[in-house]
Amino acid sequence: MILWLKGVIFNVTTVDLKRKPADLQDLAPGTNPPFVTFNGEVKVDVNKIEEFLEEKLTPPRYPRLAPRHPEANTAGIDVFAKFSAYIKNPRKDTNDALEKALLKSLRRLDDFLRTPLPDEIDADASGDLPESTRSFLDGSELTLADCNLLPKLHILKVVAKKYRGFEIPAEMTGLWRYLNCAYLREEFTNTCPAEREIQFAYLDVAKRIK
Repeated sequence: MILWLKGVIFNVTTVDLKRKPADLQDLAPGTNPPFVTFNGEVKVDVNKIEEFLEEKLTPPRYPRLAPRHPEANTAGIDVFAKFSAYIKNPRKDTNDALEKALLKSLRRLDDFLRTPLPDEIDADASGDLPESTRSFLDGSELTLADCNLLPKLHILKVVAKKYRGFEIPAEMTGLWRYLNCAYLREEFTNTCPAEREIQFAYLDVAKRIK
Protein backbone atom coordinates (compact mmCIF):
# COMPACT_ATOMS: atom_id res chain seq x y z
CA MET A 1 0.00 0.00 0.00
CA ILE A 2 2.85 2.40 0.81
CA LEU A 3 4.60 1.60 -2.49
CA TRP A 4 1.34 2.17 -4.39
CA LEU A 5 0.82 5.55 -2.71
CA LYS A 6 4.44 6.47 -3.44
CA GLY A 7 3.93 5.67 -7.11
CA VAL A 8 6.56 2.92 -7.13
CA ILE A 9 6.25 0.18 -9.78
CA PHE A 10 6.47 -3.24 -8.11
CA ASN A 11 5.63 -6.90 -8.63
CA VAL A 12 3.56 -9.04 -6.27
CA THR A 13 4.45 -12.70 -5.73
CA THR A 14 2.33 -14.82 -3.42
CA VAL A 15 4.10 -17.33 -1.17
CA ASP A 16 2.91 -20.38 0.74
CA LEU A 17 4.48 -19.77 4.15
CA LYS A 18 4.17 -23.45 5.04
CA ARG A 19 6.40 -24.34 2.09
CA LYS A 20 8.72 -21.38 1.74
CA PRO A 21 10.89 -21.35 -1.40
CA ALA A 22 14.61 -21.61 -0.74
CA ASP A 23 15.41 -18.12 -2.03
CA LEU A 24 12.97 -16.58 0.45
CA GLN A 25 14.54 -18.48 3.33
CA ASP A 26 17.98 -17.37 2.18
CA LEU A 27 16.92 -13.70 2.09
CA ALA A 28 15.65 -13.57 5.64
CA PRO A 29 16.17 -16.84 7.53
CA GLY A 30 13.72 -17.42 10.37
CA THR A 31 11.41 -14.51 9.49
CA ASN A 32 8.00 -14.23 7.87
CA PRO A 33 6.83 -11.46 5.53
CA PRO A 34 6.60 -8.58 5.55
CA PHE A 35 10.29 -7.77 5.65
CA VAL A 36 12.72 -5.62 3.70
CA THR A 37 16.32 -6.37 2.82
CA PHE A 38 18.63 -3.48 1.94
CA ASN A 39 22.43 -3.57 1.67
CA GLY A 40 22.48 -6.87 3.52
CA GLU A 41 20.35 -5.58 6.40
CA VAL A 42 16.96 -7.17 7.12
CA LYS A 43 14.12 -5.08 8.53
CA VAL A 44 11.23 -7.12 9.93
CA ASP A 45 9.36 -4.62 12.10
CA VAL A 46 6.45 -3.08 10.18
CA ASN A 47 6.97 0.37 11.72
CA LYS A 48 10.68 0.28 10.86
CA ILE A 49 9.85 -0.73 7.30
CA GLU A 50 7.46 2.22 6.98
CA GLU A 51 10.08 4.61 8.36
CA PHE A 52 12.67 3.19 5.98
CA LEU A 53 10.45 3.63 2.91
CA GLU A 54 9.55 7.18 3.92
CA GLU A 55 13.23 8.00 4.43
CA LYS A 56 14.40 6.51 1.12
CA LEU A 57 11.47 7.42 -1.16
CA THR A 58 11.41 11.20 -0.78
CA PRO A 59 10.11 14.27 -2.64
CA PRO A 60 10.23 15.56 -5.27
CA ARG A 61 10.11 12.17 -6.99
CA TYR A 62 7.94 10.49 -4.36
CA PRO A 63 5.22 12.07 -2.20
CA ARG A 64 5.64 12.49 1.54
CA LEU A 65 3.28 10.18 3.46
CA ALA A 66 4.02 11.11 7.09
CA PRO A 67 0.95 12.59 8.83
CA ARG A 68 0.86 16.34 9.47
CA HIS A 69 -0.88 15.79 12.81
CA PRO A 70 1.12 13.68 15.31
CA GLU A 71 -2.06 12.41 16.98
CA ALA A 72 -2.92 10.53 13.78
CA ASN A 73 0.02 8.19 14.43
CA THR A 74 -1.41 6.91 17.70
CA ALA A 75 -5.13 6.80 16.81
CA GLY A 76 -6.39 3.25 17.21
CA ILE A 77 -3.01 2.10 18.46
CA ASP A 78 -4.46 -0.58 20.76
CA VAL A 79 -7.37 -1.75 18.61
CA PHE A 80 -5.62 -4.74 17.05
CA ALA A 81 -4.23 -5.93 20.38
CA LYS A 82 -7.74 -5.85 21.89
CA PHE A 83 -9.10 -7.69 18.86
CA SER A 84 -6.38 -10.36 19.07
CA ALA A 85 -7.09 -10.99 22.75
CA TYR A 86 -10.81 -11.26 21.97
CA ILE A 87 -10.53 -13.58 18.97
CA LYS A 88 -7.93 -15.91 20.55
CA ASN A 89 -9.85 -16.34 23.79
CA PRO A 90 -11.61 -19.73 24.19
CA ARG A 91 -13.19 -19.02 27.61
CA LYS A 92 -16.87 -18.15 27.84
CA ASP A 93 -16.44 -16.47 31.24
CA THR A 94 -14.00 -13.86 29.87
CA ASN A 95 -15.52 -13.34 26.42
CA ASP A 96 -17.86 -10.50 27.44
CA ALA A 97 -15.11 -8.55 29.18
CA LEU A 98 -12.79 -8.89 26.18
CA GLU A 99 -15.55 -7.80 23.81
CA LYS A 100 -16.24 -4.74 25.97
CA ALA A 101 -12.53 -3.88 25.95
CA LEU A 102 -12.51 -4.11 22.15
CA LEU A 103 -15.61 -1.91 21.90
CA LYS A 104 -14.03 0.66 24.21
CA SER A 105 -10.94 0.82 22.00
CA LEU A 106 -13.05 1.13 18.85
CA ARG A 107 -15.11 3.87 20.48
CA ARG A 108 -11.95 5.89 21.22
CA LEU A 109 -10.97 5.58 17.57
CA ASP A 110 -14.46 6.60 16.48
CA ASP A 111 -14.31 9.64 18.77
CA PHE A 112 -10.99 10.66 17.22
CA LEU A 113 -12.38 10.35 13.69
CA ARG A 114 -15.45 12.40 14.59
CA THR A 115 -13.44 15.14 16.31
CA PRO A 116 -12.25 17.83 13.88
CA LEU A 117 -8.54 18.33 13.39
CA PRO A 118 -7.16 21.84 14.02
CA ASP A 119 -7.27 22.78 10.33
CA GLU A 120 -10.95 21.79 10.14
CA ILE A 121 -11.92 24.31 12.81
CA ASP A 122 -13.06 27.80 11.86
CA ALA A 123 -11.41 30.11 14.39
CA ASP A 124 -14.12 32.72 13.85
CA ALA A 125 -17.05 30.34 14.34
CA SER A 126 -18.98 30.32 17.60
CA GLY A 127 -20.85 27.54 19.36
CA ASP A 128 -20.12 23.83 19.46
CA LEU A 129 -17.47 22.34 17.21
CA PRO A 130 -18.90 20.62 14.12
CA GLU A 131 -18.22 16.92 13.63
CA SER A 132 -15.29 16.11 11.38
CA THR A 133 -16.04 15.07 7.81
CA ARG A 134 -12.50 14.02 6.87
CA SER A 135 -11.94 10.79 5.02
CA PHE A 136 -8.83 9.53 6.80
CA LEU A 137 -6.89 9.82 10.05
CA ASP A 138 -4.88 12.87 9.03
CA GLY A 139 -7.28 14.55 6.64
CA SER A 140 -8.45 14.01 3.07
CA GLU A 141 -5.48 11.90 1.94
CA LEU A 142 -4.04 8.54 2.98
CA THR A 143 -0.86 8.63 5.07
CA LEU A 144 1.48 6.15 6.77
CA ALA A 145 -0.87 6.10 9.75
CA ASP A 146 -3.65 4.76 7.51
CA CYS A 147 -1.31 2.23 5.90
CA ASN A 148 -0.72 0.83 9.36
CA LEU A 149 -4.27 0.92 10.73
CA LEU A 150 -6.60 0.22 7.82
CA PRO A 151 -5.44 -3.35 7.07
CA LYS A 152 -5.84 -4.20 10.75
CA LEU A 153 -9.36 -2.77 10.86
CA HIS A 154 -10.28 -4.73 7.73
CA ILE A 155 -9.00 -7.96 9.28
CA LEU A 156 -10.89 -7.19 12.49
CA LYS A 157 -14.13 -6.55 10.60
CA VAL A 158 -13.87 -9.75 8.55
CA VAL A 159 -12.65 -12.13 11.26
CA ALA A 160 -14.80 -10.91 14.15
CA LYS A 161 -17.95 -11.24 12.05
CA LYS A 162 -17.00 -14.70 10.75
CA TYR A 163 -15.91 -16.30 14.02
CA ARG A 164 -17.71 -14.28 16.72
CA GLY A 165 -20.73 -12.78 14.98
CA PHE A 166 -19.38 -9.40 16.05
CA GLU A 167 -19.86 -6.30 13.91
CA ILE A 168 -18.61 -2.76 14.39
CA PRO A 169 -21.65 -0.89 15.76
CA ALA A 170 -23.52 1.22 13.20
CA GLU A 171 -23.52 4.19 15.59
CA MET A 172 -19.74 4.46 15.22
CA THR A 173 -20.28 6.73 12.24
CA GLY A 174 -16.74 8.13 12.20
CA LEU A 175 -15.25 4.65 11.99
CA TRP A 176 -17.64 3.53 9.28
CA ARG A 177 -16.99 6.71 7.29
CA TYR A 178 -13.28 5.95 7.55
CA LEU A 179 -13.64 2.36 6.33
CA ASN A 180 -16.05 3.25 3.54
CA CYS A 181 -13.71 5.98 2.27
CA ALA A 182 -10.86 3.45 2.29
CA TYR A 183 -12.90 0.94 0.27
CA LEU A 184 -13.24 3.57 -2.46
CA ARG A 185 -9.47 3.80 -2.85
CA GLU A 186 -7.72 1.33 -5.16
CA GLU A 187 -4.50 1.71 -3.17
CA PHE A 188 -6.28 -0.02 -0.30
CA THR A 189 -8.62 -2.47 -2.03
CA ASN A 190 -5.96 -3.74 -4.43
CA THR A 191 -3.45 -4.43 -1.66
CA CYS A 192 -5.87 -6.09 0.77
CA PRO A 193 -6.20 -9.88 0.93
CA ALA A 194 -9.57 -11.28 -0.11
CA GLU A 195 -12.00 -11.89 2.76
CA ARG A 196 -11.86 -15.64 2.14
CA GLU A 197 -8.07 -15.62 2.51
CA ILE A 198 -8.30 -13.69 5.78
CA GLN A 199 -10.91 -16.10 7.13
CA PHE A 200 -8.73 -19.07 6.19
CA ALA A 201 -5.66 -17.50 7.81
CA TYR A 202 -7.59 -17.18 11.08
CA LEU A 203 -9.18 -20.63 10.95
CA ASP A 204 -6.82 -21.99 13.61
CA VAL A 205 -6.22 -18.65 15.34
CA ALA A 206 -9.83 -17.85 16.23
CA LYS A 207 -10.65 -20.04 19.21
CA ARG A 208 -14.03 -21.67 19.71
CA ILE A 209 -15.77 -20.40 22.85
CA LYS A 210 -16.19 -23.22 25.38
